[in-house]
Amino acid sequence: MKVLIVEDEALLSKRLQNLLQEIRPEYEVCGITRSVRETTDWLKQHPEPDLIFMDIELGDGKSFEIFNKNRVDAPVIFTTAYDEYAIQAFKVNSIDYLLKPINKEELSIALRKFERTVHASGQGAGKLANLIREMIPRKTEYRERFLVKKGQKWISVEAGNTALFMVSHGVPQLLSRDKQKYILAYTLEEIENQVDPDEFFRANRQFLISRQAIKAVHPWFNSKLKVEMEPDPEEEILVSRERAKAFKTWLGE
Repeated sequence: MKVLIVEDEALLSKRLQNLLQEIRPEYEVCGITRSVRETTDWLKQHPEPDLIFMDIELGDGKSFEIFNKNRVDAPVIFTTAYDEYAIQAFKVNSIDYLLKPINKEELSIALRKFERTVHASGQGAGKLANLIREMIPRKTEYRERFLVKKGQKWISVEAGNTALFMVSHGVPQLLSRDKQKYILAYTLEEIENQVDPDEFFRANRQFLISRQAIKAVHPWFNSKLKVEMEPDPEEEILVSRERAKAFKTWLGE
């Protein structure tokens, strides 16, 4: 049996490796990874192991993210510092887990359970993988296109081709990256709830701006920020003092 250990604490991964050698000397630890990114890369570059021991909390995120990036059909035994009640779902659904610090007897029980599952049914791994995928929070679906009015007809504009949304003289409008203005059939509040918040920021009551279209940001009076856009909406875009910190964080400060 080839085993992958996913654990960001070196002492704990070494202890688990030693315990496995004592209990199942025929098992081979074929890899030890310490982060979501490292594990993702490892799984892409190596044959899938027979069993994975996986810590839930890694330095760069929760290990569930790994299943968003890879197809993983190998059975998983989670290792965690959480108490039993915090992970009832794993136990109820026959996903095994070990509480840290890992106990030799509990490890033996988990391995026997794993072996019974695998030998009893070749479907064990697949069922486990499907259950894990169901537990992964699904990414929110954001609107990718907007229906806009051009003259007497309606056309569709991609969100990725949008520089900003604005209200001018009480009329909601979309300014595209290719400098076209269109009338919208949505309020700014409706649009704000439909676009990806990583890509669009509500600068003020009048403007919802795209990260990709920001040309520069300038300090302004009373701790406000002035945003320069490309293309230029020909109206001043100011971020209030109260919103300035959130705006800079959004930009990656």
